[in-house]
Amino acid sequence: EPDGRTMAQILGVDPQTATYDDVEKLSRKDKMQLFYAAKTPDFKTFNGEYEARLLSGGILGNSSALFTHHVFPTGLVTLSTQWIGKAFKGNTIDNGQGYNIFTEKSSDKNTSTLHIRPMRTSIGDSKIGKDGKQSFLVDYSFDNTGTINSMRDEIRQINSNLFIGAGYMGLGGGSINPAPFALIGPPNPWVGPDL
Repeated sequence: EPDGRTMAQILGVDPQTATYDDVEKLSRKDKMQLFYAAKTPDFKTFNGEYEARLLSGGILGNSSALFTHHVFPTGLVTLSTQWIGKAFKGNTIDNGQGYNIFTEKSSDKNTSTLHIRPMRTSIGDSKIGKDGKQSFLVDYSFDNTGTINSMRDEIRQINSNLFIGAGYMGLGGGSINPAPFALIGPPNPWVGPDL
């Protein structure tokens, strides 16, 4: 449940100057309170490729990290992959599309970038926040099968270059057990998903 604190009270710094490190140092509980306190981003805010980083904490924190980096990319265990970003593009005034970005090291130590795991986006009521607010919603069900089909993300804005998200899926308990992450701008241009 939201405890009513502002972003400034939770962070201990001005939210307009907050960085990933300011968020990462918070407890898991305070990270979720920050999610509740953060504002719903304007749909037009997201355009391009953002750096993504997991936020630590929670009983399933290590499991979530392993899944995100090494199973999420392909659905199989891929120890050579790392999740590094998300990209967004609006299609209309209230819905859009996106993809995730991973690096993959080959056996000869070369690194390639993968633009995969497409998603659909919209603004809608939060299933995570018990605060009656809306979130920027990410839905994987249209373009992915298997376990990834049940994945959802919700994103809220701390400042113009820092966003807090929470992802969940059916296998991990759904919206009652979200895994927090951060998106960091300014964004790079949209490249488009790999075909």
